[in-house]
Amino acid sequence: MIIIVFGVTGSGKSTVGELLARRMKMPFFDGDNFHPEANKNKMNKGIPLTDEDRIPWLENIADNIIKWDKSEGAVVACSALNEKYRKILQVVPDIQWVLLDGGKSLIAERLNSRVGHFMNPALLNSQFDTLDIPNYGIRVSIRSSPESIVNFIFEQINSLETKSEFGIIGMGVMGKSLALNLADKNVQLSIYNRHVEGSEEGIAQRVLEDNPSYVNIRAFDNFNKFIHSLSSPRKIMLMIPAGNAVDMQIEQLLPFLEPGDVLIDGGNSFYKDTNVRHRQLESNGIHYVGAGVSGGEEGARRGPSIMPGGTKEGYALVASYFEKMAARDKNGRPCTAYVGPEGSGHFIKMVHNSIEYGEMQAITEVYYLLRYYLDLDPKEIASIFESWQQTDLGSYLLDITTDILGKYEGEELLLDKILDQAAQKGTGGWSVNTALEYGVPYGVLTEAVMARNLSAKKPFRLIASGLYNPERLTGLEDKNKFIDRLQAAYQACRIINHDVGFALMLEVSEKNGWGLDFSEIARIWTNGCIIRSVMMEELADIFKENSRLLFHHEAVTALKSYQQDLSYVVGQALQHGFSVPVLSNAINYFLGAITASSPANLIQAQRDYFGAHTYQRMDADPSTYFHTRWSE
Repeated sequence: MIIIVFGVTGSGKSTVGELLARRMKMPFFDGDNFHPEANKNKMNKGIPLTDEDRIPWLENIADNIIKWDKSEGAVVACSALNEKYRKILQVVPDIQWVLLDGGKSLIAERLNSRVGHFMNPALLNSQFDTLDIPNYGIRVSIRSSPESIVNFIFEQINSLETKSEFGIIGMGVMGKSLALNLADKNVQLSIYNRHVEGSEEGIAQRVLEDNPSYVNIRAFDNFNKFIHSLSSPRKIMLMIPAGNAVDMQIEQLLPFLEPGDVLIDGGNSFYKDTNVRHRQLESNGIHYVGAGVSGGEEGARRGPSIMPGGTKEGYALVASYFEKMAARDKNGRPCTAYVGPEGSGHFIKMVHNSIEYGEMQAITEVYYLLRYYLDLDPKEIASIFESWQQTDLGSYLLDITTDILGKYEGEELLLDKILDQAAQKGTGGWSVNTALEYGVPYGVLTEAVMARNLSAKKPFRLIASGLYNPERLTGLEDKNKFIDRLQAAYQACRIINHDVGFALMLEVSEKNGWGLDFSEIARIWTNGCIIRSVMMEELADIFKENSRLLFHHEAVTALKSYQQDLSYVVGQALQHGFSVPVLSNAINYFLGAITASSPANLIQAQRDYFGAHTYQRMDADPSTYFHTRWSE
């Protein structure tokens, strides 16, 4: 935006302009400073300027207005008394004209009291003769104090400009998809993407060019214009990479934000970073909402699962937008809800992602056994997965795997052409570290992360494969019988995966006093997100009765039934040369969890032997610790 404060000399253009620029958080420029020395000398001598004098001066200001408009905008003090002069300055569309209006006697009184100004009061009559009052813009009396005048102008500019109700920063895949999602719900929206010469140019504008039917989206690559386009309290969602980029963006935003504004981080930020940012912004009166968003590109466009945490007051200001964006559960309720304080929203998104890792790895291991242990054709495997999809094994991940197994290039399966190196972006590792910090057994989901890390070591694996020449043996048993046992093993693994993930949430929630509602978390994961499944529908009910899945009677019945199948499948896989880290860790975790008397007593004795770490006795008070001189 360019704001031009105009009026005759002595009307207070510079004073009001500077104050207004401070209020608008924009730079200020005094048009008088752009006069050539010849013009200043003429005015000091009381000689009126001619058009020959004024037009080059105005054209110089106009050239600068174009530059200012491309950067931060500007407040400009300039006489611009006549319409023909104003037309010279109207070089960009976003100009707000502000006339400081005062009578000749008041202006003369002001000019007579001035010291050191180059305008001769004798020129006042010529100024009023030149003044052409327009029928547009803002007209304000100068009889009030400068502060009151600025307040009036500020309110008028806000009322004149159509403001957007929601803003999104970052037009990557997710940001763009969420923007179009909200626009479909008739939300007036401003979108912004940074401008970087040669790499990121016109990104936000391209969203509109690719989607010309949306009239309720305004696109910006000018940060100041984006900020000023938003109604108050501002509601801004960051869809940018986690880490330092978020801190840099907050630093840029902070001078423009006001108490009561809401800043939403919709990326995959680490929840402890969100805790720190929450406290920092709260001290400035700004609400910070860390919102996990799951569903990928399609989910963001059509309806994701959204997990917001932060202050309840901040959430209340943006809840309606989350509800508009979100997927719907089986009862038509939005798959979003207030999770809890601080970074709890990003925390449960982190755990969601680690469960996702486990589910993906389990499917991968099942697929691998079907293809290379049973020697089945990919189309046969797809058919098996399709039949499982109709049972309580049904899930989004199993569904997309079926599609992947049906994608061919000519006669060749596209999957077979994809390099077998998987990556993890951080949330998986963060979950593992958090589980270690809180002492939560997390082996089954940790193995999913480690399997990706091992897959990424392709050169190492190629060398090792050449050295060891491993042999994978095809199973000789009844295929249909093994498929049935594999189905049961897969179901057991999924129950254990989910128990482990929710167990971490339980521990962290209790230690931090977050009061997480696991039934509600499961409910908002029933649609829109990557781990949506039939099981998740069941968990929404199960967690109303019990906070540990492993203790619920349905899980007890199922795992008792599936235990032998999971053990058998893992045994056959290992004996025949197949790595199944998640399936094998699932049975190890389960057997360890249901063991009342473990061999950990020997570990305690060993620790006490070499380190005098002490131990507790089963036949003594739990608060009493013992040490033994074992070699004596």
